[in-house]
Amino acid sequence: MFKFLSGLFSRDIGIDLGSANTVVYVKGRGVTIDEPSVLAIRKMGNKGRKEVIAYGHFAKKMIGKTPVGIETIRPLQHGVIADFDMTEQMVAYYMTEANQGRRMMAHPRVAICVPACVTEVEKRAVVDATLGAGAREAFVVEEPLAAALGTGLPINEPRGNMVVDIGGGTSEVAVLSLGGVVISNSLRTAGEDLDNAIISMMRQNYTLSIGDSTAESVKFEIGSVIPLEEELEMEVKGRDLMDGLPKVVKVTSNEVREAIEPFICRIEDMLRYAVEQTPPELVKDIVDQGLVLTGGSALLRGLNVRFSDAMNVPVHMAEQPLLSVAIGLGKLLETVDRGDKISITVDHSTV
Repeated sequence: MFKFLSGLFSRDIGIDLGSANTVVYVKGRGVTIDEPSVLAIRKMGNKGRKEVIAYGHFAKKMIGKTPVGIETIRPLQHGVIADFDMTEQMVAYYMTEANQGRRMMAHPRVAICVPACVTEVEKRAVVDATLGAGAREAFVVEEPLAAALGTGLPINEPRGNMVVDIGGGTSEVAVLSLGGVVISNSLRTAGEDLDNAIISMMRQNYTLSIGDSTAESVKFEIGSVIPLEEELEMEVKGRDLMDGLPKVVKVTSNEVREAIEPFICRIEDMLRYAVEQTPPELVKDIVDQGLVLTGGSALLRGLNVRFSDAMNVPVHMAEQPLLSVAIGLGKLLETVDRGDKISITVDHSTV
């Protein structure tokens, strides 16, 4: 009863709970939070208790730089909860921030995204974490559907709409028509795997040890999935594995491209398989209007050109690829309020 009454004073919110970033949409205010899904924790005593000392951008700056007793963690891995308690604390923190710091009165209705590939148990874990964080009501929505809504695709019309969402932990594709998902496919290969491939390449080619943040910088600064007219290069700093001393090497975009190629091929195979499973009439629509590319890893240089050549269809980049899912959740909240008929699969739980 208290949560229901206090919920009258809080705005509904949508949370894109990703492995790499958490984006929060507040109804009536738009996207208000865009932070890395990273926590810095301090272990308390011998009983395994943990105290969160930093969230988001500040915690990410601490990766690989913490003293003894403090560590940085990502409570979600490949789109699913790896640490339930820390995920609950992170969701509670961002819900409070979205409600402008009013923790006691922050019991909103929450729409929260999960990858299409998760199991029912994993969905339930997300619901429980959201309710435990203080939500009075929780909707779990599949990411491709929210991404399609956020990019403005006319999914309620009787025609095929294809959206590809490449995030930090998962890559997903869906074909939608008449307000529902016709075909969807997911792959737990995405941005984090590209970072790990770059780390391995640096160890093998240069006996250089680098961290996740450095690998991510290399990926976005010089990474590409197609040959460039003028190949890029950058200096990468790390620790020499041979003598343990600091070392600086020059890395080219060609080397990065070779390192991440196997993972890009996997994503391409996922797209081809989705098209093979799609009814012919919807494939005709996709050929006419193309597919929409969204998600943080979609910003990788040349990815739209690569997929267009591989699929033989136009590929359009979403206007706000990092925010598309959260914006879609906001539109979904509006749809629920209006009582519109939209045939979507939504897990719904209340307390």
